[in-house]
Amino acid sequence: MKKRMEISAGGIIYRREERAPEICLIATNGGKIWQLPKGIIEEGEEQEETARREVAEETGLRGEILQPLDRIEYWYVWDYGDGLERVHKFVYFFLLRYIDGSTDDHDHEADEARWFSIPEARKRLTHDNELRILNLAEKALEEVE
Repeated sequence: MKKRMEISAGGIIYRREERAPEICLIATNGGKIWQLPKGIIEEGEEQEETARREVAEETGLRGEILQPLDRIEYWYVWDYGDGLERVHKFVYFFLLRYIDGSTDDHDHEADEARWFSIPEARKRLTHDNELRILNLAEKALEEVE
């Protein structure tokens, strides 16, 4: 089986609602998977640019990057039509402050984009490695604003 590496970036975008922060998650796979917005870094793009672009595309929301959070990595297998490939993926996450936009304007890659309180987002997130990123964001938000 062929192997390759993918490098992506994404973010946790937040807003303050009555003093408690809310973050936006996206649903994929027919609404079965709730996750953080992320995508492949395009040629010539910096990680921060990719994070802003992917958050905007997948959630419909624009944000300002405040700080890096951390990197996750995982393996998955993908069928590209000419055989299976084993992919080693790295994703760099950033914390973004909401500027404007509407979750109604998410792209086709997301089935839904929705704001959640942090405790509710913690329950919804499908992937444990993204839960760790959410916990880092929550700690960072205690020091922001």
